[in-house]
Amino acid sequence: MAATKTGPPAKQTAAKAQSSPLLSLWNAYYETTSTRLKTIDALLVFLILSGIIQFLYCILVSNFPFNAFLAGFASCVGQFVLAASLRSQVNPANRAEFKEVSPERAFADFALGSIVLHFFVYNFLG
Repeated sequence: MAATKTGPPAKQTAAKAQSSPLLSLWNAYYETTSTRLKTIDALLVFLILSGIIQFLYCILVSNFPFNAFLAGFASCVGQFVLAASLRSQVNPANRAEFKEVSPERAFADFALGSIVLHFFVYNFLG
């Protein structure tokens, strides 16, 4: 009997087709995004994961010092908002929106906002 040659298995083709959009999205992000924005994005991912871990700990283990949970979670959320604002201000694609704000000024606003945020968080701890 002669072996018939067929294409790749259907499962492999379907898996490649499904992972292709995510892979192309990742490649486009990696190639076109500046290092500065990638650093801010890494901070945003860290803040999301930190908030999720704190929330899960509160649900699964204990929320005994509830002020500590609220302060830590509010710190993650507030810092995420400040970092997202910084990212939108230093993104070159948004230059038309923030004409009068230089990247240095945006970072100074981020730093001052972070200091004020953590002052309130520290005072909330008691």
